[in-house]
Amino acid sequence: MKAKTLEQALADDIEEVLLNSEDIKCRVAELGRQISEDYKGKDLVLVGILRGAFVFLADLIREMSISAETDFIAISSYGSSSTTSGVVRILKDLDEDIEGRHVLIIEDILDTGLTLNYLLKNLSSRRPESLEICSFIVKEGKQSVKINLKYLGYTVPNRFVVGYGLDYAQRYRNLPFIGTLKPHVYEEDET
Repeated sequence: MKAKTLEQALADDIEEVLLNSEDIKCRVAELGRQISEDYKGKDLVLVGILRGAFVFLADLIREMSISAETDFIAISSYGSSSTTSGVVRILKDLDEDIEGRHVLIIEDILDTGLTLNYLLKNLSSRRPESLEICSFIVKEGKQSVKINLKYLGYTVPNRFVVGYGLDYAQRYRNLPFIGTLKPHVYEEDET
């Protein structure tokens, strides 16, 4: 896929903007205030799931009024391009010990929930004081397993979304909004 300018990507590839940059900024600020209130005086570690959550986590921590550490984990699930098998491999583990600490997983998108379910089991075995999830978006009606979120940014339709850290083939993460791709973008790669 040839690199495109932001203007080209908007014109050629984006079908619809679901959440504009102002919607995103306002909701991230609200989440930052709520997390700060809930975790005031606690030893909090924000665990970002790479790669998509780094944009959300960076904005979120700047909106928080409490001190928190950050760490990252990278996981990969195997399966076809349209379905997740639920088999997960940790590509990059946490650098810090989370035993006895309050852990808040920061996720960009909750899709089927299979990978996040695995991660919850894995991190729970490390005996944190608490383990919760903050997902910026959830795809409506897509979950295969029940995942309890403590914090949620938005629910979006079950469509392929990109922007604000979300990608397709490692592209579109830098878009300042969340939008849907025109079908021709991903259908070309499936043939």
